[in-house]
Amino acid sequence: MSFGKILTLSSGTPMPQIGLGTWLSKPKEVETAVEIAVRNGYRHLDLAMIYENQIEVGAALKKVIPSVVKREELFITSKCWNSSHQPAEVEKELDETLKQLGLDYVDLYLVHWPVAFVPGNGLYPPHPEKKGQVALDLETSLVDTWKAMIALPKSKARNIGVSNFTIAYIQGIIDATGVVPIVNQIEAHPLLPQEELVAYCKEKNIHITAYSPLGMNSIGVKLLTEDPVVQEIATRLGGTPAQVLVAWGAKRGQSVIPKSVQEARIISNFQQVELSEEDFNKVTALGNAGHVRYNIPYRYNPSWDISLFDDPEEAKATYKVKIA
Repeated sequence: MSFGKILTLSSGTPMPQIGLGTWLSKPKEVETAVEIAVRNGYRHLDLAMIYENQIEVGAALKKVIPSVVKREELFITSKCWNSSHQPAEVEKELDETLKQLGLDYVDLYLVHWPVAFVPGNGLYPPHPEKKGQVALDLETSLVDTWKAMIALPKSKARNIGVSNFTIAYIQGIIDATGVVPIVNQIEAHPLLPQEELVAYCKEKNIHITAYSPLGMNSIGVKLLTEDPVVQEIATRLGGTPAQVLVAWGAKRGQSVIPKSVQEARIISNFQQVELSEEDFNKVTALGNAGHVRYNIPYRYNPSWDISLFDDPEEAKATYKVKIA
């Protein structure tokens, strides 16, 4: 059985290039999906506290460790949620994640978003006055949280990184601490290639993990798998549109974490196809008509009243990210 290509992080840690995303996977579905994935060669699993399904992932892990795979053969990522950004909360949430998963350590622990929520009132603490908004913690800075991440025992979090961070946010935490994140997990697909951020991360030796590689249907924009260019390449290569989009991210040197709960898709997403330079350029050109960012928390319900990306859709947001 092929376990796919292995990349090496700046820490020297090996990371399988293709992983299974678990965002928006329903609890009972995710347990089955993780088990199917591991039995079919996946060794990289992407998790987070906010997905509210880590207990089920833990149940799946009990079924495959050590009967199918040794713990050290898996690369498991989880993420610190916004309501645990305060320095006193960071390790507590990591401990809760490890408890949910039934593990002693994660291979990678990320700051999930560059924004802090008020702690102690649920994952989406309601704003006391503004209905439909979360209560932001405007005092805790990214540097405060990053220092707490740096202080985590290596025995519990082998590598640390960030997610959804821009160049300014990353540079801010590096300037303050001298510690460079190992990974930045970002939304990346042909409609949002994030070329400047990718180039910056390459220069800093920060590995990029691409989430939502197939796009999303959350905002009424057609899925990338339905694009005629992607479909033509897939047909010609004898693959699926999803495989073409995963291959696009892989050709950029990124790890890619497609999410599925359907057995056939979980298996096919892992079977990599190779894109020629010509086909890679054709897929890249899909973004020429304009970039689309699917994942903007200002649009969420409840809304986060903060501009994270300086995207036009965030123009009416009241607050900016507190870096230091």
